[in-house]
Amino acid sequence: METERRDLTGEDGSVITLRVFEPSAQAQVTVVIGGAMGVPQGYYAPYAQWLAQQGYRVWTFDYRGHGDSLAHVPRRSLRGFKADLFDWARDYETVVLTARRELPARPLYLLGHSLGAQLPGLFHHPDQVDGLFSIAAGSGYWRENAPQLRRRVLFFWHVMVPLATRVCGYFPGRRLGMVGNLPAGVIHQWRRWCMHPRYSAGAEGQDVAQRYGRVRFPLLAWSFSDDELMTLRGTHSLINLYSAAPRQVLTIHPVEVPSRRIGHFGFFREVMHPTLWPRSLAALQSLAAGAVPPGTQAVATTVHTMQP
Repeated sequence: METERRDLTGEDGSVITLRVFEPSAQAQVTVVIGGAMGVPQGYYAPYAQWLAQQGYRVWTFDYRGHGDSLAHVPRRSLRGFKADLFDWARDYETVVLTARRELPARPLYLLGHSLGAQLPGLFHHPDQVDGLFSIAAGSGYWRENAPQLRRRVLFFWHVMVPLATRVCGYFPGRRLGMVGNLPAGVIHQWRRWCMHPRYSAGAEGQDVAQRYGRVRFPLLAWSFSDDELMTLRGTHSLINLYSAAPRQVLTIHPVEVPSRRIGHFGFFREVMHPTLWPRSLAALQSLAAGAVPPGTQAVATTVHTMQP
């Protein structure tokens, strides 16, 4: 297994840094991992390496102005840097289209963590994707946040975000111990989404709602019962934005994982290697087999994790 680091230039001239994890034999499937808000691609490296060892060609990347891609920002400063979530969706799609061109005859699946399962609904070419495996993703609408987050999120959106972003010219999440440093355009747009009951499709209007509706690739979503940020209700709200796609939601309970804890970020930790990672491989294979049931509503199923 080899790892290649690249810089990729988009049509608008933006440059992002990505990594390609090559399997030892010829890859039969491509997986692009779309990261969560504020989470650098290095966080996904252990899982990406493991997936490559299973024969998949895996791509990770950092959105513009974030993680390794921050190196392409003048003075590495986000103050005054112009970027929003539409730009991040373009970065994501640029990676997808590049990966597709390199292995055009092989299936290409997205593995979207949180934000990484939200942005594909904004793609202009969803026909280039063969399926989406969603991990710990939900709409983000504040009333559908997990209870412990909902108690403090209005202070975050109405006080902390406007004040900190105005003072710094970007959102200094790293200094505040939350989310990570984000461009002003990203945090302000995300705030609008989280204030609307229909999230991005409601906040941005009919064009965005129609983009989600054009998606036809199957979606399989995992919702973790101990997620401290997302709820099952929020997961259904997000997945049902993809109104024309076959889709299914599974609830995973952490009763038998070694740590007895999964949460919003735990799936990608190496402690899940003996339990959830093999199960995720079966989930990707189910997308390939067309096992996600067609229909007009997400189907909820409860799954307890089990030791192999």
